[in-house]
Amino acid sequence: MRIDIVCALPQLFGSFLDSSIVGRSREKGLVILEVHNLHDYAKDRFRHIDDTPYGGGAGMIIQCQPVFDCIEKLKSEREYDDVIYLTPDGQTLHQQMCIELSISKNLIVLCGHYKGIDQRIRHSLVTREISIGDFVLTGGEIAAAVLIDSVVRLIPGAVSDAQSVLEDSFMNGVLDAPQYTKPAEFRGMKVPEVLLSGDHEQISKWREKMAIEKTRERRPDLLDKSEPT
Repeated sequence: MRIDIVCALPQLFGSFLDSSIVGRSREKGLVILEVHNLHDYAKDRFRHIDDTPYGGGAGMIIQCQPVFDCIEKLKSEREYDDVIYLTPDGQTLHQQMCIELSISKNLIVLCGHYKGIDQRIRHSLVTREISIGDFVLTGGEIAAAVLIDSVVRLIPGAVSDAQSVLEDSFMNGVLDAPQYTKPAEFRGMKVPEVLLSGDHEQISKWREKMAIEKTRERRPDLLDKSEPT
């Protein structure tokens, strides 16, 4: 997989691209991640990429020209499955979407900044708009990092324990069951006996039961989605 990140502040991706699962996936050749600085496509000597909004109002808007030039250059070099724009009014990111994106070959991730981007970019270049939640960030770079991490970890080989990924929250439509590790007792708090029994069938049933109970308590909307109407 290849992901091209188009943004105004490439320095925000610094250690993220070289760390943890994303960094190891790059080292293994499972994913190519390239960051493109929109300021490199600016036409004026001050490398401006934004301007005031037509009609007045606060904030600055990223202009068409640098974004079009950057993305059109990338698209002249290869075909892309999607050009994704991170925006608060996009479709809310969920695990099934991450699974779908993880089988893509090439993606462009466009990060907004300032007040946003010119609407003509969205109409002409963007094929998918994604939000990571109902809140506003200073820029799309952090949201892009969230999206990229959630997708890259699903690429086969990115996580050494593939079973661990399959048991993550949301993979089966529910939250993950409670997890414990050594010691079996800490400050009077004991690990549930079933997890110490060695009976994998009973452990599996316990985890399924606890996952459903936890989901019913914290995210009942997930269960509502899975129930027939």
